[in-house]
Amino acid sequence: MHIHKYEKLWFGISLLLIVGFIATVTYGAVGAGIQMVNNDETVNPNTLSEHPKFSDPGVEQVGPNEYDVYVIAQQFIFRPGSTVAGQPPITVPANSTVNFHITSTDVIHGFSVVGTNANTMAIPGEVAEITVEVDEPKEYGIVCHEYCGQAHHTMAGVMKVVPEDEYNGSDQ
Repeated sequence: MHIHKYEKLWFGISLLLIVGFIATVTYGAVGAGIQMVNNDETVNPNTLSEHPKFSDPGVEQVGPNEYDVYVIAQQFIFRPGSTVAGQPPITVPANSTVNFHITSTDVIHGFSVVGTNANTMAIPGEVAEITVEVDEPKEYGIVCHEYCGQAHHTMAGVMKVVPEDEYNGSDQ
C-alpha cells in the first residue's frame, strides 16, 4: 500500500498538534503552580450569627503583617466589603498578607478581588480560603462573578490598602 507524501506530511503535522495540545494542557494543570482553593472548613449557613469568626465578619490581625478577613456573601452584598447598606470596606495595611475566608448564607456567589489572584466561589456551608499579597496603597474592586439573582449586577465591594502608618485595626 502506497501512502502519498502529502498524506504523510499532514499525518505528521496532526500528530505534532496533538502532542502540543497535550503538553499545553499538562503545563496548565501542573506546571504553572496553580492550586485549588482550600475548602476544608464547613459551616452551617443558617447559624453563621453564632459562629466564632463569621458572627462579626471583618479583618483580624493574626501575625506580623498577616491578616485574616472573614467575608459573608449574601444577596446582594459582601459583609464587610460592600459600600452599600452601611457595610464598611475591607481595609488592610500595605505590605501585608491577607487570608480571605469566604462563605455564603443563601446561594452560590463569586468573590473576586480585581487585580489580584483572589477569585473563588462562595458556597453556602463551605469556607473558601484564598491568600493575597498586597504591597502598595491602592483600592481594589470586589465583584460577584456568579449569577446570584436579579440584583447580581449591583453586588460589588471595595478593599482598601492603606499605608502602614495610617492603618488602625480597631476601625475594622
